[in-house]
Amino acid sequence: MSIESHQKPAIEFKSSTVTVPMLVPSIQDLTVIEHQLLEKIKQAPEFFKNSPLLLDLQELNKQHPDPDISLIIELLRQLHLLPIGIRGGTEKQNAAALSMNIPKLSSQTSLHHEPVQKAKIVPEEQTPEPAEPHITTRIATQPVRSGQRLYAQGDLIVLAQVSAGAEIMAEGNIHVYGTLRGRALAGVQGDTEARIFCSDLQAELVSVAGNYKISEDIDESVRGKPVQIYLNDKALIIQDL
Repeated sequence: MSIESHQKPAIEFKSSTVTVPMLVPSIQDLTVIEHQLLEKIKQAPEFFKNSPLLLDLQELNKQHPDPDISLIIELLRQLHLLPIGIRGGTEKQNAAALSMNIPKLSSQTSLHHEPVQKAKIVPEEQTPEPAEPHITTRIATQPVRSGQRLYAQGDLIVLAQVSAGAEIMAEGNIHVYGTLRGRALAGVQGDTEARIFCSDLQAELVSVAGNYKISEDIDESVRGKPVQIYLNDKALIIQDL
């Protein structure tokens, strides 16, 4: 069959929203950066393993004149983190990143991000919000398998299990009616009123508005039980249902 005989396009470009962790360094001392990153990775190794990463340089450039970012990028790769873009860099830094196959991303790029070095979400530039934002609820009827990521701009409802190594995220609440073994992050845009509900808690990580607990921090008394997870005075509470 000739190429010309294909009537339907074989490829298609679509806009999408991708959620990635964001690293916001404020110093250029690689020893300190490496130490703090290793501490973070130790808390949730599966969360950070081969994770894509957005590198925001605005704070670093405020504190230091034109730091060499190639060394930071090399360090990230050595720690099995995968930088996919930089933001807030100088022309020299943008060129250096591009030479290492990392593109410059503008503030309009459709990426949601959760900081690696800070517990709270780092907000984008402030833009006027619509008077009545359209918030949708996403329903997943199939199991969320290892390596999969689901994102919802409103609430996320999962009617099956979430496997270890899977990640589910929502700007609103999360409801899991099966076993939650992977990672669940609610209120990822900073909504401190968001909650996580699940019928069987065995999670690797749970987070509300950037405040998280990893598996080792979850009390045995609530494992395997129906629970709700919410914030109370910046403390993450896990309570039986």
